[in-house]
Amino acid sequence: MTFSDFALHPMILKAVEACGLTEPTPVQAQALPFAIEGRDILATAATGTGKTAAFLLPTLSRLLGEPQRRGPGAPVVLVLAPTRELAGQVTRAVRAFGKFIRMWSVEIVGGMPYREQLRQMARPVEVVVATPGRLLDHVRAGRLDLSKVEALIIDEADRMLDMGFSEDVAAIADACPASRQTLLFTATLDRRMETLATGLLRDPVRVEIKTELSAPDIAQSLYYADDMAHKRRLLAHFAAQEEVTKAIVFVATKRDADDLARELAEAGHAVSALHGDLSQGQRNHTLKRLHDGRLRLLVATDVAARGIDVRDISHVINFDLPRMAEDYVHRIGRTGRAGAAGQAISFAGRDDGGLVARIERFTRSTLPVAMVPGLEPTLPQRRSQRPQGARPQGAKRPFVAGKKRAASNAAGPRPWRQDKPRKAAPRGDTPRKRA
Repeated sequence: MTFSDFALHPMILKAVEACGLTEPTPVQAQALPFAIEGRDILATAATGTGKTAAFLLPTLSRLLGEPQRRGPGAPVVLVLAPTRELAGQVTRAVRAFGKFIRMWSVEIVGGMPYREQLRQMARPVEVVVATPGRLLDHVRAGRLDLSKVEALIIDEADRMLDMGFSEDVAAIADACPASRQTLLFTATLDRRMETLATGLLRDPVRVEIKTELSAPDIAQSLYYADDMAHKRRLLAHFAAQEEVTKAIVFVATKRDADDLARELAEAGHAVSALHGDLSQGQRNHTLKRLHDGRLRLLVATDVAARGIDVRDISHVINFDLPRMAEDYVHRIGRTGRAGAAGQAISFAGRDDGGLVARIERFTRSTLPVAMVPGLEPTLPQRRSQRPQGARPQGAKRPFVAGKKRAASNAAGPRPWRQDKPRKAAPRGDTPRKRA
């Protein structure tokens, strides 16, 4: 199967060929036909499976096949992303797939000057890629008109919920026409996501790509450490290995990111930190250095690293284990992309048995325990069969009824129900209301 097997516009197929894409990925193969038809889609697929092309190619193709309805500050396609980095990644894809067509796209994210965004929105625009907070600022100020939106795309919807953007997404959807097409893409599907989808989608087609969480192209290993100093020695050992050509080191806090980056730099490594306290300019500069190969190590928190799309990451090192098992999957998905081999190395303290058990239960696999000669742990490890607060396998998550609101669609009023926000486990970055 090739992309020419789908009813895509010739100029879009030309751009696909120019981008070096040949065979569609499973999520693309399943989503493209329905998206081209204009159907609403609820798609579940892991990070790095080609979801961006799955929603952009059919949307841009349909855009070319319809009469132009361009107006200043009135897009016909709206893409929502949870982070600035992911929005930038989608914007680059929009311009790559639309390089042979006349189309004006605008990126609206927090941390960027309002004046420049206003200047870009002053001209007729077809596509807007945005984070929810800054987009709502413009909508509520009357600077952006969503009444012409024909396609609403929500990327990484699970992260939207985790970051507390559910109300913003609902408000944005209400500002769009009820007759729009809505494409919702998520890496995980739980009851909260089902509730969100019920309020946004009309008779959606479900696309679910079951990806083996323990990917054969990613070699996973677990190293126990006696204390923080032991973990630092383990990190220094792996950072010095020649096979580690480009790695992301995940930590729990912004302070740890800065401290570890400084220590690694003093040891002679090309390294930088990435976290939410950096300005947008600093974050863009850091990611460009990583893309260009001028950085070998990136020490990052979960929220800051969510939108990273670098295909030659050789290693992911979990200096701190994530508090949520889903984040472990997102982390290791940074390596082993596009068929390349990768390694995921995790460090665990003697009291991290609960976190290890949670990850193993979620991935339905056992993390292989390994040791570095000369850096073996000396203290016994406490491996918990079930982490504190976790539900026994097979137990249902308690449902908390939330408020209801009316949401119109082509078929008439639809009930909107939103669960009360879940208290998130501690993360490296504090979730922000404005991206």
